[in-house]
Parts: sequence; structure tokens; C-alpha cells
Amino acid sequence: MILGPTASGKTALSLKLAKEFSGEIVNCDSVAMYREFEIGTAKPSAEERSQAPHHLFDCVDATGSMTAGEYARRAREVLREIAARGRLPIVVGGTGLYLRALLDGLFAGPQRSEELRERLREQAAAKGSAYLHRILQKLDRAAAEKIHANDAPKLIRAIEVSLAARRPMTEMWKEGREPLEGFRIVRIGLNPERALLYERINRRAQKMFDEGLVEETRQLHGKYGDRATPLQSLGYRQATQLLRGESDLASAIQAAQQAHRNYAKRQMTWFRREPDVHWLAGFGDEAEIQKNALAMIRQST
Repeated sequence: MILGPTASGKTALSLKLAKEFSGEIVNCDSVAMYREFEIGTAKPSAEERSQAPHHLFDCVDATGSMTAGEYARRAREVLREIAARGRLPIVVGGTGLYLRALLDGLFAGPQRSEELRERLREQAAAKGSAYLHRILQKLDRAAAEKIHANDAPKLIRAIEVSLAARRPMTEMWKEGREPLEGFRIVRIGLNPERALLYERINRRAQKMFDEGLVEETRQLHGKYGDRATPLQSLGYRQATQLLRGESDLASAIQAAQQAHRNYAKRQMTWFRREPDVHWLAGFGDEAEIQKNALAMIRQST
């Protein structure tokens, strides 16, 4: 498993490991699972995907959704299929909750209610996701502390679960988990120097706008309106604000850069709670980091 903040070079390291150990790459980034969202997701390029089999990219419709529990079920199926072929599964991504669901399992939550979800989406559209965050604070303060006030999909799911079960979702997190079995897990974490990471994040955000993020966002809004969940994600949100005349180009780019830097902080806070992570102080495309990761895996097999 390769984990770490955005722009830390996880893709480059995963390709190196896949080549060396006959590996197949399994995505663990929530936004990269959506079809038609390309520029703002930093998915592996077509050339990169040609170097090794890739799984769970472009597997969700633009207006669909993928909960952590659904991800865990699908990813576990993929892991077993890869192992059955005698190849090495390499899980790569920065969505901490999905990673935890895959490894540790989640509680068996109540059935999804599309009627309730739609009402909550309407409230979010009318009053903002911060309104949902305040609702969740009343229902489950512990969950509200872990979910960002702008993350409407996770807020909606947490509220839905708490209302349906008539008790806080975080109480149920502790019950009925089924951890992943049948695999020996090696966690490799990328932890580059913060100043250097922020430089890369800034360049990546700038590149997204240079390569057409605003036009891609315009097309997606024209096709789906506000029904496409990833339009609320980093980069797309700032491009949307630009299209609505709420900011100019320079301000949108700066806001996207800041949002990605803040996200990187939250990712590292989450990943530092992961047990048994072998932290490497650098980027995944650095020769020395790749050398150390290869040695680490050889020692574990």
C-alpha cells in the first residue's frame, strides 16, 4: 500500500513497484473513480496506465457515488483476483477513509435512502454544506469533527446513517468490522519536506488550469448541472467559482493551490494514525526513495 499526501509521487512509485514485482495497481483515491473527470483528478495518464494493469479508475458515473463501504467490497474483490493470478496488488491513493475501510472494514450501516439523500442535497444547494455540518454536529459531534464542512457527500452519508440508525454513526464504526484477511500488508508512506511538497502542489494546480480545467468544468456543468458530485472537489470547485464570476483567474488558481495544501495537511494528519507505516522522507519519483521502497518489499517477502 502506497499512501501519502497529494502530489507526493505515489503514481511514480507504484509504477516502479509494479514493474519490479509484476504488480497491478488498485486506486484508492475517491475522485479518480469518476468517469469524465480528468484534468482536476491527476489520474495516471494513458501512457502510465499502459505500463501496468490499473483497477478502480473511471468506474463510477459522474452523477453516481461510491461510499467507503462499497469501495471496500469492490477493492477486496479486485485484490483477490490479482492475487489469484499470482501478481502483487499495489493499493495507491490518498483517501484515508477508503483505505481504512479496505483494511479494517466498516460497520454494516443501514440501507441507503435516496429520498433522504435528495432532501439533504437540496438543503446543501440552498443553504450550503456548512448547514449540513451543523446538523451533523447535533447528531454526531465526533463524526462532524472528522468530516470537513465542505465535504457534502460525506456529510450527507453521516447524517443519513445517524438518522436511520437513531444513534451516532461513530458508535457503529466500532461494531461488526471485518478486517481484510489473507494478505500480508506492507504500508509505504511518502513524507517529503513540506516546503518542497507545497511547491509541487502549487505547480500542479497551476498546470491543471493551464491544461484546461476551466473548460472541462464548463462542459461538465453543462452536461450534469450540479448533479455531478466531483464538481465540489478541489480544483473543480474553484473553477466553478470562476465560471460563476465569483473570482478571477489568478484568484481561482491561488484558492485551488491553498485548498490542495490544506488537503495535504489533513491527509498527513490522517495517515500518521495508520499503524506500521514505513515512512520515506521524499517523493515517489526520486531514485533513492524508489530504491528504499524496493528493498523494503524484498525484505518483507
